[in-house]
Amino acid sequence: MNQGILAELAPWSAKVEEALRAYLDHTTDLDGTRPPKRLLAAIEHALMAGGKRLRPLVCLAVAQALTNDGDDDGDGGDDNDGDNGGGAIALAMPSAVALELLHTYSLVHDDLPALDDDDLRRGKPTVHRAFDEAAAVLVGDALLTDAFGILSTSKHHVARQVRELAAAAGSGGMVAGQHDDLQNEGRGVSALSLEDLHEVHRKKTGRLFAAAAALGALAVGRDDVVNDARAYGAALGFAFQVQDDVLDVEGDVEKGGKARGRDEKHDKLTTVRALGLDGAKALAARAGVDAVTLAERLVEGGGSSRRLAALATFAVSRSH
Repeated sequence: MNQGILAELAPWSAKVEEALRAYLDHTTDLDGTRPPKRLLAAIEHALMAGGKRLRPLVCLAVAQALTNDGDDDGDGGDDNDGDNGGGAIALAMPSAVALELLHTYSLVHDDLPALDDDDLRRGKPTVHRAFDEAAAVLVGDALLTDAFGILSTSKHHVARQVRELAAAAGSGGMVAGQHDDLQNEGRGVSALSLEDLHEVHRKKTGRLFAAAAALGALAVGRDDVVNDARAYGAALGFAFQVQDDVLDVEGDVEKGGKARGRDEKHDKLTTVRALGLDGAKALAARAGVDAVTLAERLVEGGGSSRRLAALATFAVSRSH
């Protein structure tokens, strides 16, 4: 398995963690007012519970690949001046943090009893279990809103980044995918339902990965390759979600921090249910290959696709 890419990018992950901590320690209203202590504690419970930070890493990897050949010396550094001062990682960090806040909001709300009704997330009690349902709703509201505040501090193409992320997360993107996923509960398998399922995966998970890659390009001023970046992220995200279907059946519960069999519990239509376990694994593998090909296309004008390809491979080789 290509778990090594996460170790290689650990310096970037550490910078993301530092930025998330800075958000928690310093976020205020315009007059300097801090959030209520209990709300901030609940936000911290959700945001700092661990996780692979894969969406921020995709954003940062695209930014780096498009500015200085992907930093292939392997140190995870940011050793060039990037675009108009400030390295690629620094330029893309607001986008990366915004992505993680928005992703975490989606998890907090998805875990609520009205949606997926989960008790465990990232190895800890979900927010509505650790606090209460009202707190979980407000945590999600805060993270979603604050994500765009952080994104507004980006240096390049701020309006386009805001539009990109809003479209990915909104009523035609991630929210639509969650809605359709709920509508598919209890639905039988057919050729039509399988295509509908693929569309759910593209919206619910693929859209935010697509935005992560697009934001990485926009953050370093490379608006000329946004469409190629988005295509790469979408393919990676689709592969990631199909692998999630597989891991719901045979994933490592201890490492993954969430229970197996959640899809069966809710009678969800999944790739495993539609294609069988082997068929789902094969589909994930094909999607991973597609993402690698699209990574190579993204950097055709100069740069290295190595890390982008490794992230795509990781998405379908992970055990949790």
